[in-house]
Amino acid sequence: MSDEQKLWQVLGSRDLLDASPYLKVRAETVRLPDGRTVENYYQLDQPDFALMYVETEGGKVVMLRTYKHGPRRVSLTFPAGAIEPGEDPLAAAKRELLEETGYAAEDWTALGGFVVGANSKGSTCHMFHAKGARKVAEPDHGDLEDMRVELHSTRDLIDAAARGDYAVLPVVAMLGAMLMPELREGLGMAARSVR
Repeated sequence: MSDEQKLWQVLGSRDLLDASPYLKVRAETVRLPDGRTVENYYQLDQPDFALMYVETEGGKVVMLRTYKHGPRRVSLTFPAGAIEPGEDPLAAAKRELLEETGYAAEDWTALGGFVVGANSKGSTCHMFHAKGARKVAEPDHGDLEDMRVELHSTRDLIDAAARGDYAVLPVVAMLGAMLMPELREGLGMAARSVR
């Protein structure tokens, strides 16, 4: 008997809702390793996105204060944005950083891509660390979001967590990775190994 865990096998898939490019809902039929079949295992397809921890030349972290409709409140978040179909995640990160904040950076490290919904998929969050950022333009949000660019110290970010100022899980995960160098280095090594 092997201790190796086996993958589920997708036997079929049917679309239930197609609101592309924002959301697609599918029902899959899957076979489990023990032979059981599960009908209607729901899957969500949403756009992948880039999330960035961006440090300025002066050592401050570029943050956004903005309303997020999921949690229905204003919160502090790292710059982030959708990856267009066929777009490289790093190219998307650089584009979104400039659009949302007016900042640009040349020193980028990929920290990996992580599925947001463990069993429903949802989207993949591609995390990046950028250093040496400088303001080169005015922000051009151009969408529904009303954002305020803020510069914070690491201590400010920790204090914001203590106040409950973060509303979405990927932001908390990014903060944890950046505060723990061993974790950040491991994520970076994993990202490099899948290229």
